[in-house]
Amino acid sequence: MEPKVEKPKATPVRPSVQSRSSMNGPLYMQTSNNKVLIRRVKRKGDGPMRNLARWFLENQTGLSFNLITLIFLAHMCLPKARPHTSKFFTLSYYNPESGRYAIGPNDYHFISFCIILFTGLRAGSMEHLLAPLARQWGISKRKEITRFSEQAWMLIYYCVFWTLGLYLYVRSPYYLNMRELWTNWPDRELDGLMKAYLLAQWAFWVQQVLVIHIEERRKDHWQMLTHHFITITLISASYCYHQTRVGNLILVLMDVVDLFLPLAKCLKYLGYSTLCDATFGVFMVSWFVARHVFYLMTCYSIYKDVPVLIPTACYHGTNSNLTGPFPVPDGWRHYLEPFTDPEGTICFSASVRWAFLYCLLGLQIITIFWFFMIIQVAIRVIKGNGADDTRSDDEAEEQEEEFEYEEAQPLEEEVGVESIDLKGWERRAGVKRAATSSGVSLPGHSDRKELLGRIGCEKQVD
Repeated sequence: MEPKVEKPKATPVRPSVQSRSSMNGPLYMQTSNNKVLIRRVKRKGDGPMRNLARWFLENQTGLSFNLITLIFLAHMCLPKARPHTSKFFTLSYYNPESGRYAIGPNDYHFISFCIILFTGLRAGSMEHLLAPLARQWGISKRKEITRFSEQAWMLIYYCVFWTLGLYLYVRSPYYLNMRELWTNWPDRELDGLMKAYLLAQWAFWVQQVLVIHIEERRKDHWQMLTHHFITITLISASYCYHQTRVGNLILVLMDVVDLFLPLAKCLKYLGYSTLCDATFGVFMVSWFVARHVFYLMTCYSIYKDVPVLIPTACYHGTNSNLTGPFPVPDGWRHYLEPFTDPEGTICFSASVRWAFLYCLLGLQIITIFWFFMIIQVAIRVIKGNGADDTRSDDEAEEQEEEFEYEEAQPLEEEVGVESIDLKGWERRAGVKRAATSSGVSLPGHSDRKELLGRIGCEKQVD
């Protein structure tokens, strides 16, 4: 008589339990006792927009470079389209008499091209360059590889654009001279390198708004979104109101901090704790000096020097035929004209000055809030408690993905003794058992240990 072996059979008993999508093995192998997974329960956040964002996230490299290829193909193959396609990858409004550039609506074509280019470069470099480097340098966990790639991309970006911004600042007449920020206004033309720098920075921050909406949402999502919108407002207003000098200075002050922060994070993921601690210290000093000393000095110059050096008046026309000053008219529509008509009326008044100042001080409030959190991280490091910046946690880490299971009931079936292989399913699934005292998997427990956060330097806990 051959022995009988029990085989599970599902019944309608459906207790709802929670599991992590990152567990080892197929989903149907992620069982507890005699419960068998029957289907994934759709999460509350899963909707058409979330699915569209997820699709765009998975295909952003191909979409970006296909669009760029299409623009260049149209430019090469369709001569009649060249006056339009050239606006995407060349600077518009060149003045051969002065050798400088004016501003205008065609600049938005260049900004759009830069947004697409940054999207493709970021996704492509992260997937095909930075993630393989992370694996080669010993980072094995998927979340840490993603975080390392993100920070390495930011480091590359700021190495290029902070260096470029500093080069423009050092060669300028307003280098270490606050009063020169406000002279010769309105100068309705600018050098080509300055124009490309400002438009690329404008595009980068618009692209960052897209990034935080297509990737997993962080706990500081709304602070980041507010910061990005204020930054975009300041860059666009300084560009359209021909305050590019102070725009260049503010970007240099803000970007220098973002050199040391991603560098510290990359060192952290690579396990260089001592170097990470040193870089984190430099990061804190640079943050305080650049964003809370020199930045506020610039704000004070707007408050004190601008009323003296920029008269309350309006001007009209291009640099070559500029007319004015005229009295500032009543109403508010003339304040929007620099954004729509670069050769139209441009006015400066106390309202414009305070609008700039309020935006800059709003940005300062956000950075003070973040600096307070950074100090808390530093205090925890000094006390030896480790550094976790909860700002960088994904919201999804607290929203465990739900699955529905059924209670399995025995079904008798006669089989031969020689066909019994109790460990076969483990070999096929590649399941590796971790030693635990209770056999209970706590959702998020392992993820909390591997979460390193955005800032601070702590040793990895395996």
